[in-house]
Amino acid sequence: MEYLPDQAPVAKVAVIQSAPVVFSRQATIEKSRQLIDEVAKEGTQLALFPEAFIPAYPRGLSFGMVVGSRSDEGRRLWQRYWENAVEIPSLETELLAEAARENNIYLAIGLIEKDTQFSGGTLFCSLVYFGPDGKILGKHRKLKPTGAERLIWGEGDGSTMPVIQTGLGKIGGLICWENYMPLARMAMYSKGIEIYLAPTADQRETWQATMHHIACEGRCFVMGCNQYVTKDMYPADLQQNPDLSGKPEVLCRGGSVIVSPMGKVIAGPLFDREGILYADLDMGELIRSKLDFDVVGHYSRPDVFQLTVNELPAISVKPG
Repeated sequence: MEYLPDQAPVAKVAVIQSAPVVFSRQATIEKSRQLIDEVAKEGTQLALFPEAFIPAYPRGLSFGMVVGSRSDEGRRLWQRYWENAVEIPSLETELLAEAARENNIYLAIGLIEKDTQFSGGTLFCSLVYFGPDGKILGKHRKLKPTGAERLIWGEGDGSTMPVIQTGLGKIGGLICWENYMPLARMAMYSKGIEIYLAPTADQRETWQATMHHIACEGRCFVMGCNQYVTKDMYPADLQQNPDLSGKPEVLCRGGSVIVSPMGKVIAGPLFDREGILYADLDMGELIRSKLDFDVVGHYSRPDVFQLTVNELPAISVKPG
């Protein structure tokens, strides 16, 4: 049968701009499950949650650290944060897997991962992928925490940079300012990424330009996802933390957006409220967009530029 362009598959996706139940792992997982149920009723096949959704992106908190000094109160606050982080796999990830399985949906969610097996308790800012069968398809650990994030999160390595072949297309992503790392983006493009996920905590207008640029550069669909968070969403005792005094009531205004491979905004940007963006991705546009630009194909110059990616896990101690 003759192929017609309008026969290309369409992927129904949702970007969930919401806030966690701050510093509460269990309550946030329950909220996540409710939101997954909600988007599934709209026929969503792929749902994306923000960076560090479980248990929170701890905006405004210093954890008692300045150069050359740490406080006991800050250590106790970090312990509270650590205790609400998520091990992979665990009962908590099984609850998320169950929601994906019950709703027959692909799920990508940002969470703070604690690794007690290989990293001695270090926290990582991770993006975890679940399939519609409930299986964990992969995870990505943020390669380079930004600014003061480096005080509370460790660095990922090249072993967790998956681009996953799914029934919708090839899905992968980078977290927040990793998306400003040209070589990290190139590594994702080289794996044929088609639906590029960019969970973030960046609420600035300049982030919108980044989402447009990546879509045009990678000739891929880009799903940018942020939180909408206000100070009164923090637990009452944390609202009294001196770090938050003088901070605005709206701590993060959002800015979630979905962009096409040609840089056209399909949905959003969404600011100043919680909400959900839906879009139908015409997967045929991926091919049409590469007529004149293919960053790892006919527009590359491997005779001039080459990139080597170390995808081995970085393990401090290897048994002999």
